[in-house]
Amino acid sequence: MKIFHLPDLGEGLAEAEIREWYVKIGDVVKVDQPLVSMETAKAVVDVPSPYAGKIAQLHGKVNEIIKTGSPLISYETDEATADKGSVVGKLETSEKKWDDSDVIIGAAKTRPASIKAMPAARVLAQQMNIDLSLVTPSGPQGLITADDVKQFLEKKPQTASLTGKTEALRGVRRVMAQTMTQSHHEIVPVTIIEDADLTDLPPKTDITVRILKAIVAAAKEEPALNAWFDGRSLERKLFDEVHIGLAVDSTEGLFVPVIRNAEKHSDQELRQIVDDYKKSVTARTVAPKDLQGATITLSNFGMIAGQYATPIIVPPAVAILGCGRSRDAVIPRNGQIVIGRVMPLSLTFDHRAVTGGEATRFLAAVIRNLQK
Repeated sequence: MKIFHLPDLGEGLAEAEIREWYVKIGDVVKVDQPLVSMETAKAVVDVPSPYAGKIAQLHGKVNEIIKTGSPLISYETDEATADKGSVVGKLETSEKKWDDSDVIIGAAKTRPASIKAMPAARVLAQQMNIDLSLVTPSGPQGLITADDVKQFLEKKPQTASLTGKTEALRGVRRVMAQTMTQSHHEIVPVTIIEDADLTDLPPKTDITVRILKAIVAAAKEEPALNAWFDGRSLERKLFDEVHIGLAVDSTEGLFVPVIRNAEKHSDQELRQIVDDYKKSVTARTVAPKDLQGATITLSNFGMIAGQYATPIIVPPAVAILGCGRSRDAVIPRNGQIVIGRVMPLSLTFDHRAVTGGEATRFLAAVIRNLQK
């Protein structure tokens, strides 16, 4: 009997959701034959078989969340076949136990997510259908106790008299929720706002490309915003390259593909990259590697609605620029009142790593380069 454990499907992802089984118990499969469709925060991936043999057990049902390194499929086989390279990279098997060592994501280290809880707390949480990741621990070294679960229950709003559909967050939305929680716990955010006067820009100016170019220029003038910060070691890393994460909304959740080396691209190239990312996000074909490594993020939420916001930073980055919907406004010029076009900007920065002076200089540089 051989056990195939769920491999890492995307550079440090801690879990994946079963979308569709392509095999059933009793099926005889070949090496590299697709076994199951798994959804992660990055993509939907077909996982191939590392062995030839007969399927003895499927460790999970459709829509079930499987942790990376947990059993996925058991085989009846005598074949000592080595793991095969595949679309998900090197596959871990039962012959190599899962190691909770550091995993590299881009240039930053992290550890597979885990929840530390006492057995009684786990049993109670399972009985009451509570997600332990939402419970605040009070035990030693971040251990969740049964009392913590009970206190969570007492604070949980009562919705018995309300109608509506309850659904578990899955795939991209689930990871988005976890990322936002991480940001809330780790980052000390401050947001500053200002308007950019776009009145003198030529007609049909590509505003998105203009903003990307302005971010590149501002990052050169004030590099403290184009950086990563490690709150545990209190170290920051400043980058010469400007890798801009572009927040893209979709029905599946929020994706942030990365425009790498934005400083090297022409206006036409930037527009093409943005268009290609929008298409690949909609089709769920965006590559996992394209969703990692941002040094700063742009959220152009004004394409939908809203003027000002407090955008959320995704660690280890230290800044995100939000662009609201542009509008006509009364502008004083040379002692005269004119009607011009302004764009509201909201810059959120991590005050642990960035000073107020650095942040305001960066925003001033963005505005200055937008108005050229």
